[in-house]
Amino acid sequence: MTTLLGRTPRAVASRYMPAALFFVAFLALWEMMVVVFDIKGFLLPKPSVIAQAYVADQRVVWEAGWVTLQEALGGFFIGVVGGGIAALATARWTMLRESALPFAIAINSAPIVALAPIFNSWFGSTNPVSKMAVVAVMVFFPVMINMVRGLTEVQPREIELLRSYAATPRELLLKVRFPNSLPYLFNALKVGSALAMIGAIVAEYFAGPNRALGVYISQKAAGAKFAEAWAAVIVGSAMGIALYLIVTLAERRAMPWHESRRSRP
Repeated sequence: MTTLLGRTPRAVASRYMPAALFFVAFLALWEMMVVVFDIKGFLLPKPSVIAQAYVADQRVVWEAGWVTLQEALGGFFIGVVGGGIAALATARWTMLRESALPFAIAINSAPIVALAPIFNSWFGSTNPVSKMAVVAVMVFFPVMINMVRGLTEVQPREIELLRSYAATPRELLLKVRFPNSLPYLFNALKVGSALAMIGAIVAEYFAGPNRALGVYISQKAAGAKFAEAWAAVIVGSAMGIALYLIVTLAERRAMPWHESRRSRP
């Protein structure tokens, strides 16, 4: 019997059990350190207190998380599609690649989250589009830069072989360049899946809908209700991890031929 990840339950357990045990040990150590050193709740609440706050407000927290998740997914989709189209155009024309790629790298190194107040002014502080725009910009450049690398760094002998069979540029793209870009693309998607939730939540710190995770966290922190704020942070982290796992599953389905898949049990 195999799981969705294409492994037996025993293989999944052997791979992820150490991480699960470490997580449990980390929570236990956290609880103990707060008690032993008498750390005040406004500095670092105990995991048990955070769990109680989560149980009390879980409906409200998950409703807020769903609002933020929609913003993250919308921005993620826009960034991936836009970055992919830009990568195809940039890889196709050498002049465009030489002029646009350094600019993209420079923009990618800038603090993109600083654009949140500007996008709030453009689209409206409570409009989800302003948060999607922040996420889209954060995802766009990693996708573009990585995909361009995959489309261009192709073995010359593979290109020569297909050209010897009179392959068209479109056939070269579909049979050689695009498959070669998939590992680079999925690396960018993994990074983007984490950036999506981070970007959406941080953008909501500046302004956002009343029922959104970033607004919820900032309001609870301002009211010194830090256990509730931590509970919301955990919900946001869980959603980010879920998005990352979905991308990982899609990678396994799209690239069963890749050497990284064959080398794992």
